[in-house]
Amino acid sequence: MLNKKMLTDLDLQGKKVLVRVDFNVPLKDGVVQDDTRILAALPTINYLLNHGAAVILASHLGRPKGKVNLEYSLKPVAVYLAKLLIAPVRFADDCRGSETKEAAKTLQPGEVMVLENTRFYDGEEKNDPEMAKDLAGLADLYVNDAFGTAHRAHASTAGVTDYLPSAAGFLLEKEINYLGNAINDPKHPFVAILGGAKISDKIGVIENLLSKADKILIGGGMANTFLAAKGFAMADSLVEAESIEIAKALLAKSDGKLLLPVDVVIADAFDAEAKAQTIAAGDVPEGWRVLDIGPETVKAFGVEIAKAGTVVWNGPMGVFEIPRFAEGTFGIARAVAESQGVTIIGGGDSVAAINQSGLAEKITHISTGGGASLEMLEGIELPGVAALDDKE
Repeated sequence: MLNKKMLTDLDLQGKKVLVRVDFNVPLKDGVVQDDTRILAALPTINYLLNHGAAVILASHLGRPKGKVNLEYSLKPVAVYLAKLLIAPVRFADDCRGSETKEAAKTLQPGEVMVLENTRFYDGEEKNDPEMAKDLAGLADLYVNDAFGTAHRAHASTAGVTDYLPSAAGFLLEKEINYLGNAINDPKHPFVAILGGAKISDKIGVIENLLSKADKILIGGGMANTFLAAKGFAMADSLVEAESIEIAKALLAKSDGKLLLPVDVVIADAFDAEAKAQTIAAGDVPEGWRVLDIGPETVKAFGVEIAKAGTVVWNGPMGVFEIPRFAEGTFGIARAVAESQGVTIIGGGDSVAAINQSGLAEKITHISTGGGASLEMLEGIELPGVAALDDKE
């Protein structure tokens, strides 16, 4: 990993440690619906407890826009966490203020306290030094284990490192090792699979990967813009008109590395009940739209994936929320799962697809951060990582 201090570099005995975790999990009626991110933080929390630290956990949840909104309270998450740990778990009704400070003072080694949502203050997203100082005042050391927000320079992810010795937690270390190695030292052939709706979100990623990957397989809505750039009429398909020129330029300099769909599934409406048919990639008939890659594309992409030493996948191949237009995404999921190379999946929708397909166990690394993994693929240094102390 980058030359940053790790959790294992810290002397933890008797110390209070503020840990930025990513507990931004889906809740319904106050019940945790998906505990993936909570489970991902457990190795770091347990290591701290086993090494004599008192653990204070900070996280955001949702977008309360800098105001207290109990719909976004982390209390249900604290209750859930208590079932997973053998340590006592307390909950602080605030992440700042005298009562929270007092509670932190009395926290004993081997105990855990979950702070209320950091985004109940607008100082969090503004990276306000006063807020960072308040958070730092609760502890002796800081550990960032929230890869999902490492691409944000917020008070709890970056600002706090100005006031406390800091290091990376196990999850952050693992994410950066996998994604960093995939980009900077991949086993070749290195195949990147990019999907999702918009090419504009991924221009920087494609630019960066053109110099590193052997093949870039393009699906999802963004493939429509590339097909439009090749001169095909796309009818009612999602096309980013303002990105067509960029798509043309990327194709021109791609040296054959960019592979587009050879066939597509089209429908006469954006609807589960729509009429659908598979056609060769080309002009889309008036009144129809592309909603998935076709079976020949899945085969052609599968051939490249089977040869790969490293596969990185970000973004679905079609409108996979509608089962009829999910076949392309699930076909690619199967191909990635069967790959003998190192396989890495980043981005919420691709992760959801691999989980739904029941193939998650066969993937080398599933990233917990969509935005952060995209920025790493783009070659951008993440503020939450850059802010941590360097190894001596």
